[in-house]
Amino acid sequence: MKRYLVLENGTVFTGEAFGADRDVIAEIVFTTSMVGYVEALTDTSYRGQAICQTFPLGGNYGVCLEDAETEGEGAAALIVREYAEIPSNFRSDLSLDAFLKQKGIPGLCGIDTRALTKILRDQGTMNGAVVSDPAKVDMDALKAYKIENAAADPGCGEPAVINPDGQYKIALLNFGRKNGIVAELVKRDCAVQVLPYNASAEDVLAAAPDGIVISNGPGNPEDNTAAIETLRALADRKIPTMGISLGHQILALANGFAVEKLHYGHRGGSQPVRNLAAGRLYITAQNHSYAVRNDSIDPAVAAPYFVNVNDGSNEGIVYLNTPAFSVQFEPQYANGPTDTSYLYDQFMDFIRSAK
Repeated sequence: MKRYLVLENGTVFTGEAFGADRDVIAEIVFTTSMVGYVEALTDTSYRGQAICQTFPLGGNYGVCLEDAETEGEGAAALIVREYAEIPSNFRSDLSLDAFLKQKGIPGLCGIDTRALTKILRDQGTMNGAVVSDPAKVDMDALKAYKIENAAADPGCGEPAVINPDGQYKIALLNFGRKNGIVAELVKRDCAVQVLPYNASAEDVLAAAPDGIVISNGPGNPEDNTAAIETLRALADRKIPTMGISLGHQILALANGFAVEKLHYGHRGGSQPVRNLAAGRLYITAQNHSYAVRNDSIDPAVAAPYFVNVNDGSNEGIVYLNTPAFSVQFEPQYANGPTDTSYLYDQFMDFIRSAK
């Protein structure tokens, strides 16, 4: 069955359908990861976005359900050059096609993904419609589409306690947290109190946390006004805090810094960053559309911690008057580099020093 991708600039790609039989409007983005489509499809940071893989093959190793990043809503659609109908991997639970149908995610294959990526790289991220009939696309609605209040998903509003017997109490503000974040904290003997994305300062303090983690998540960080106010209200408490991806941006906004939308974002498992203090380079996994503006960081409050080697954009901030830091990348990435997982140890050092 034919399926089409209609971009807001009028470009139409014709391909073949797989996955769920439904039409979607989404922000079209590309990822340079060679593996990890299961993790990407279940990554809430992709909510409202359709993923174009630059690696030409999808579905070849099927789907191992154990690799899912979250149980919540992830990507809106998947676009690949070639879809492998028969998976070949001893861990595979089901085919990619079956998984997409379970999740209600449409797939599109057989298009020139290199040409699509070049459009997004040169013209910037744009909206698109993955549809069965391009003639029925409302171009005005397509151009007007925005990802708004993306963290307001039922899965981000449910409190929970994970590893309640852990020695250190962590309040995790959940904007679409990945399982890997919780796993790294539990590995370090933490009891993780998962709180809703819109938790108040009183809610956080009621958990009596030794530390606060602000999770990854989707959308525009400026939409999260409740969380920004919560972190401002908690600033004087000097509770050790770590922000990850969206959490990095929200913590920066709470401190009066500014964010900007990148031309086409950073998505993939081989993004190079530089630790400015140590002068060391790391390869990291990333998935974000926005970045903190380096020129907005008040030197009396904080200092840039990491920068992206490719474009110089901010990748981390360390705060000077409170035990807090944040990073734009994913230090616990499930199917990519783990060189920066030491940042969780740094966070635990903050906690132990504050006790």
